[in-house]
Amino acid sequence: MNNLELKKMANEVRKGIVSAVHSAKAGHPGGSLSAADIYTYLYFEEMNVDPENPKMENRDRFVLSKGHTAPGLYSALANKGFFPVEDLLTLRKLGSYLQGHPCMQHIPGVDMSSGSLGQGISAAVGMALAGKMDQKDYRVYTLLGDGELQEGQVWEASMFAGYRKLDNLVVIVDNNGLQIDGPIDEVCSPYPIDKKFEAFNFHVINVDAHDFDDLRHAFKEARETKGMPTAIIAHSLKGKGVSFMEGNVAWHGTAPNDEQYAVAMADLDKIGEALMKEEV
Repeated sequence: MNNLELKKMANEVRKGIVSAVHSAKAGHPGGSLSAADIYTYLYFEEMNVDPENPKMENRDRFVLSKGHTAPGLYSALANKGFFPVEDLLTLRKLGSYLQGHPCMQHIPGVDMSSGSLGQGISAAVGMALAGKMDQKDYRVYTLLGDGELQEGQVWEASMFAGYRKLDNLVVIVDNNGLQIDGPIDEVCSPYPIDKKFEAFNFHVINVDAHDFDDLRHAFKEARETKGMPTAIIAHSLKGKGVSFMEGNVAWHGTAPNDEQYAVAMADLDKIGEALMKEEV
């Protein structure tokens, strides 16, 4: 996909996020929206995955470590064709396979169930090590929140990955600067994030999470890096794309009501219209 196509798809992913959370009357829109461009680039450009064969042996693996932003992952998977987009409206409803956190037993395209924060990166490191031991050439990607870096397990896994030189592993940090209790640097600052990963023998790349050129260059650089894992620190805006959610910690885990939903979808429709004009 070219950048314009990726922008249009990311906007559709954002619409799916907002619609799913509104329908559920619960969920985490802020961090899902900040990571929407990352999800889009991974599933529509970077990763070797096939919706027709979601369990193919040599597929690339993705682990959502910040599992509460499942609406973002679900929307990307649905738009990629792993399951119907309409099913996003069943999020968190009784009997739905789209639970509040991803479940690998029930959702096509989900490689690892997400639980407590900090655990996903450990699972991803295990997958990357297995790939090395089995001499497979698949790659493993995991997405963390910046508040999640306050979990000690993140650094245990990182120490192991760096020591084992797992160059088939890419750790992506959605650095939107906000967690449930407020700004991360006021709750328990993880900064400097890049220097910490460097200390654990990672190749580190800082990017604008909403710039597809930046993302393209970063993932290419990660592929070309040998002998060490890569950490991509993606500087993002929480609630990106929805005017009243942007940079507002209140939307970490709040669902929009009907009026707010209408405003949010109007915002995203305007973005879509602007992108259509770019095409002309």
